[in-house]
Order: sequence, then C-alpha cells, then structure tokens
Amino acid sequence: MTKLVSLVAVSGLVAIAALASCREEPPPAPAPAEETPTVQEVPSIMRPDVEIEAPVEEELQPLRVTIPFAEGGYELSEAAREQLGLILGSPLLEEGATITVRGHSDSVGSDEANLRASRRRAEAVRDFLVENGVAAERIVVVALGEMRPVAPNAHLDGSPDEQGRAANRRVEVAVDPRQPEAPSTREPETSQT
Repeated sequence: MTKLVSLVAVSGLVAIAALASCREEPPPAPAPAEETPTVQEVPSIMRPDVEIEAPVEEELQPLRVTIPFAEGGYELSEAAREQLGLILGSPLLEEGATITVRGHSDSVGSDEANLRASRRRAEAVRDFLVENGVAAERIVVVALGEMRPVAPNAHLDGSPDEQGRAANRRVEVAVDPRQPEAPSTREPETSQT
C-alpha cells in the first residue's frame, strides 16, 4: 500500500506539474503605443506629381469663304459646292453662328442689272445652305453689285481685264460666331399712374 500511496502521490505531483505548465503567463505589458489612426488611409491612384488641367474651350474663329461664279451665271459650280461644304462642316453652325452672304458682280452691264445679278448669286448660295439644313433666318443676303471689286474690271488702256472681271463675279460668305447676349444697360421704364 505504501507503494500505491507513493504512486498516487507521484501521479498527483505529475498532474499538478502538468497543470502548472499549462497555465498561461499573462502577456507582457504593452509598450507605450504611438497614436494609431482610427481610419486606415487608402493610397490614391492619382500621381501627385501630375496635375490635371481642365479642358479649355477654344474660341471659334470667324470663317470666310469666297464662291466664284461663271460669267453672267447664277448656278453653283462643283467648286462652289465644295467651298460651301466647308461652311456646312464648320463647328460654327452647331453654335448658332450668323451667316452673311454678300453678292458681287463685275462692271459689265448697267448698275441695276449688276445689282440684280449679285442678288441672284447670293440667293443661290443661301438656297444651297437652306437645302442642306441651315435655318433661313440665320442667313442675311446683301447685294452689292459692282460697288466692291477685288480686282480691276479693265486695264489702264480701257480694254477688258477678263481675270479681274472673273474675280469680281463672286459671293463672299462670312460665318461669325454668335455673340453672347450682353445684359441690358437700359434703365427699366417706370409706369406713370
């Protein structure tokens, strides 16, 4: 029995030793902590050395096109239609630009006949633009006849200058950007009672 008691005593000691080794030691005291952010910062995908510039709208510039006309004619040539295509493709039209069509003639014939010819040429250009989607109210037609030549109609000896006359038979088309409306500076009218 002594052996049994000693065996139980040894077993108990082993069990106590085993239990003692399983006991956890308290964790070491934390070192003084630095301030930690409460929200974790997410790195930006944008490079800090690259600045993003806002797109700058380019100011639309006026467009000037000269349409030549054959002697005495009012019909648009293929070259004239190509020139008018420049106007139809212009971003100015999308912005509501105003279009001024000025008809000119050479000096052959009477002033009245030249004025009529210049008007018919200008109207042919206007009609082409309207047929291709430009609102008629945006187009102003001006007939100048022979008053504004770009070249001499005759040589110094009085003989006809055919090249100069051909240059004068033209329609000048001016497409100008729409101007922003200025605020009214007029004083409001007061009603009298």
